[in-house]
Amino acid sequence: MARHFYSCPLRWSDMDAFGHVNNAVFISYLEEARIDFMFRLAPGDGSPSFSGGSVVARHEIDYKRPLVHRHQPVTVESWVTKINAASLTIAYEIKDGDQVYVRASTVVVPYDLEAARPRRISAEEKAHLQRYLDDGDDSGEGDGADRKDDDGKDALAA
Repeated sequence: MARHFYSCPLRWSDMDAFGHVNNAVFISYLEEARIDFMFRLAPGDGSPSFSGGSVVARHEIDYKRPLVHRHQPVTVESWVTKINAASLTIAYEIKDGDQVYVRASTVVVPYDLEAARPRRISAEEKAHLQRYLDDGDDSGEGDGADRKDDDGKDALAA
């Protein structure tokens, strides 16, 4: 299974009053990585794949460690955990090497902008997504209740 890697810069304005990246800002990091994954890596040569819109149906985020501002970007790893007829689930880790700050997933629904309604995933899009498909249990998806963080502590207590 392949993963998509996105180098995400941090901005001074991303910090909150506690001196670390605000929890809501991580949604923007995920969005940047997802857009890069779905559109920049889409098939070329005039292909319409991924050129239409998409909407987010669900986000799920587990915050593992505080992230403080620095000049070096973080890496957002992305992969696909589920492909349905009209939706897909993308999983992510925001990290530095082995240090994981966030594990997350997003359910994305392709959207026909002209018809103003959801649409099915095309065969070409599915073929592209399947290269990044990992349907294993270690994908970072789930409620976090039974997972441990990198130090073996309960994920929700960290």
